[in-house]
Amino acid sequence: MSKPICAIVGRPNTGKSSLFNRLTGKRLSIVEDTPGVTRDRIYSECEWCGKEFMLVDTGGIEPRSDDIILAQMRRQAQIAIDKADVIVLLTDIKCGVTANDSDVAAMLQRSGKPVILAVNKCDRVGEPAPEFYEFYNLGLGDPIAVSAEHGYGTGDLLDEVIKYLPDEHEEPAGEDTIRVAVIGKPNSGKSSLINFISGEERAIVSDIAGTTRDATDSIIEREDGRYVFVDTAGIRKKSKVTEKIEHYSVLRAYMAIDGADVAVIMIDGTEGFTEQDSKIAGYAHEKGKACIVAVNKWDIVDKNTHTMDEYKKRLEEDFSFMSYVPFIFISAKTGQRVDKLFEMIKSVYSQNCMRITTGMLNDVLAYATARVQPPSDKGRRLKIYYITQASTKPPTFVVFVNRADLFHFSYQRYIENQIRQTFGLTGTPVRFITRERDKKDVK
Repeated sequence: MSKPICAIVGRPNTGKSSLFNRLTGKRLSIVEDTPGVTRDRIYSECEWCGKEFMLVDTGGIEPRSDDIILAQMRRQAQIAIDKADVIVLLTDIKCGVTANDSDVAAMLQRSGKPVILAVNKCDRVGEPAPEFYEFYNLGLGDPIAVSAEHGYGTGDLLDEVIKYLPDEHEEPAGEDTIRVAVIGKPNSGKSSLINFISGEERAIVSDIAGTTRDATDSIIEREDGRYVFVDTAGIRKKSKVTEKIEHYSVLRAYMAIDGADVAVIMIDGTEGFTEQDSKIAGYAHEKGKACIVAVNKWDIVDKNTHTMDEYKKRLEEDFSFMSYVPFIFISAKTGQRVDKLFEMIKSVYSQNCMRITTGMLNDVLAYATARVQPPSDKGRRLKIYYITQASTKPPTFVVFVNRADLFHFSYQRYIENQIRQTFGLTGTPVRFITRERDKKDVK
């Protein structure tokens, strides 16, 4: 499932980043009264009236400029326009309608996408200034007066945005379909794996970093079930991302993780673990996805009888923040252990969906607290009254205690380990929600 996209575009210094920060409620975009501060597309989740979508901030568009940087900004803004479901054109009432505004409006009309015209810096409540009405000349319908600085009119703007947003993309498959996002650095073999699994050249394979631009779906029917594999663009360090089209590719990769059930984290076996691998894995962990670490190119790694065990020990140290994740050593080129990969995908998915009864959880809790006494502070001891599971994907547990501050991370990890030893939960993160409750309220 992927969220629809709304892009904010316009010429420089109309207040796009200020509006983006206002709508998302976060200071993600740099705001400065200098043209060209925002060059790359910044994106964040946004929600209005129960409708969730991705909001994209873009650099200012100057259609007539030959400056190299401004030309690149224009290019990346065009990419955002091409991919967006709805576009907000932001103008500035203090400057009036400029030639650049007219050029940008014409470019948007040619795109065929729904376009909402917003006039920024209308900082007074009530009837807008007479200059507001000249924006009708852009031919984009009724403009909406907004103030990114004060928040005036932003509700009306969002009301208009959600009118044009499509529903989130759902797979037309049944509940048994598992969505798998294949993620990792460039050249780790993601596209090669997809091609081997699908039995056809679904993705271009090249040693050139950044070959895969978009997230592409491959539907795989097997005897053991139905899978949708999503090949994503390699996620590189921001300092390495120089080509503007790649910024949108990274956005699509992260969105693919958001919509996946299982994340297969591909590592190049000839290079080993890197800091970027940990960041990619960390994003999947934060999103609560079932995860597998697949070490690819194992067929060309120099090895002896102890190589795999030694490699696995190093990975366990590298992925200590994801101690639950399983490892598999594959070759996307030869198909080595790819069948076992499918078995692992089904297994971690079922663990991610596991639901445990309250009675069984509290039996484990009673054993754990009897074995290792809860911590105390200044004569006050932690009391855990009971535990229950609130949700799945990932398994989320609510723990009722007398004092939340006494439920330290170390003891929480101990309880988690006891639950994992009893029920498995391999390949999935778990979440704990702590609730304070007075003893007199416990029946």
